[in-house]
Amino acid sequence: MQHFQVNDRCNGCLACVQNCPASALDSVDRGEKRTILHNMARCARCGTCWRICPQDAVEFKHLLESDWDEVATLNLARCKVCGETLYTKDFGEVLSEKLDTKVDYLCPRHREELSRLASVYFFPGKSRMKMGEKR
Repeated sequence: MQHFQVNDRCNGCLACVQNCPASALDSVDRGEKRTILHNMARCARCGTCWRICPQDAVEFKHLLESDWDEVATLNLARCKVCGETLYTKDFGEVLSEKLDTKVDYLCPRHREELSRLASVYFFPGKSRMKMGEKR
């Protein structure tokens, strides 16, 4: 999507190029044509180009107002009990690799419940120790 735009009043005077403090504008002359170039990564969105243009050719509003661009769409990993969104499946795979174990898709609440059930099942008759307690 092109955010920097000029209208048909641009006459190629280069006032915008010469006054851009971020060096985000440039021009190239090829044959009988002049092309004005804009680099969005360098642009500080300061509005100097818009203010300095004697022809009112710079459409600065496009630099300030824009729609959201979709850059990635990923599959979600959800708690297998309640369906709460946890993270993306791709992130889950990376997590599994880093931890060298299969990640179980459980939200914090259901992970805690599973942990409590496991302790009752594997350690019957013993209560879980609270932080700071001594045996």
